Amino acid sequence: MKIAQVDIYAYKLTYTHGEYVMSGGRAASSQESTAVRLRTDAGIEGWGEVATLGGTYLPAFAGGVRAALIELAPHLIGLDPCSISQVNRVLDGLLLGQQAAKSPIDIACWDILGKAAGMPVAQLLGGVLQQDFPLYEAIPLGAPEEMARFAASRQADGVNAFQVKVGNEPRQDVARTRTVLDAVEPETALVADANGGWDLARAQIAMREMQGMPVFVEQPCRALQDCAIVQRASSLPLSLDESVTAAGDLHRAKYEAGACAVNIKLSRVGGLSRAAAMRDHACELAMRVSLEDTWGGDLTTAAVSHLAASTPPEHLLLVSFMNDWTNEHLAGYLPRSGGGRGSAPSGAGLGVEVDLSQLDEPLFSVNAQ
Repeated sequence: MKIAQVDIYAYKLTYTHGEYVMSGGRAASSQESTAVRLRTDAGIEGWGEVATLGGTYLPAFAGGVRAALIELAPHLIGLDPCSISQVNRVLDGLLLGQQAAKSPIDIACWDILGKAAGMPVAQLLGGVLQQDFPLYEAIPLGAPEEMARFAASRQADGVNAFQVKVGNEPRQDVARTRTVLDAVEPETALVADANGGWDLARAQIAMREMQGMPVFVEQPCRALQDCAIVQRASSLPLSLDESVTAAGDLHRAKYEAGACAVNIKLSRVGGLSRAAAMRDHACELAMRVSLEDTWGGDLTTAAVSHLAASTPPEHLLLVSFMNDWTNEHLAGYLPRSGGGRGSAPSGAGLGVEVDLSQLDEPLFSVNAQ
């Protein structure tokens, strides 16, 4: 089987709850998403998606991703999409880094491989280890009372895990975290996520004031080395996210920064292949893993669901179904969460079907001549 055509689509995802706010004034009510379709000479097609969460979250942005995809797409023609390692070798030989652009291609190849094998991606990733799993929602940064109301409302719908956005003035962030804790049930899982927004002094103040709270702290500072300095004076469990992009970072996260968990985002590491490898390595290191992507809709959610379903339950910390956070749905709002829990589709590949009527004409297409 060979890749015969590549189509790149653009569409907008709007946030269900109005405005999504993170530290440092980063806020948006919508995000640009890019969907990639790989069509084969055997009549099988695969889909992947990437949405970068703006241009100031990670060193990637929608325009750059699309430009990189236009560079990569012609070189995919004639490759076997089921030889995913070879596809990734070709991509890495063309562009250094640019993992966000490579991610939807890798995901689309897994979709094709699953369809060709008649198996869901989770089965190909090692097998389904949990039929369903708990989901979390992020609480946008705001006034403590607003954040507490958000948490209480979503908990009433069955959500029992939350990521509290912090990373600004430390004492206000402590108040935000404490107020949310007071508003939810005692067994609720809570992560205070600074998204690298604190400097060293602010991080030390915040984590000192949070001592004794039943919370994880995620990515207090942007650099892994700064997170390590902060963690030396804290007993709070630490999770790292933005600063972990490869296996070497994972070792430093544990052995230098003292992190006990890592948040693995598909587009940050380059797709399902590298995310699954990093997940497995983290489990071998006795770390817990959160699994998601920077942003996305149904296609991103489907890919994340298969990674989560094939993860040992004892190592799973958080999972997001981002199509619950967005209003637009390319695949009929599937996979669908229920009662704060999610599961992977049982159909072949990603197990979802894209409704082309939800997309405009491709931004770019290339095919075999």
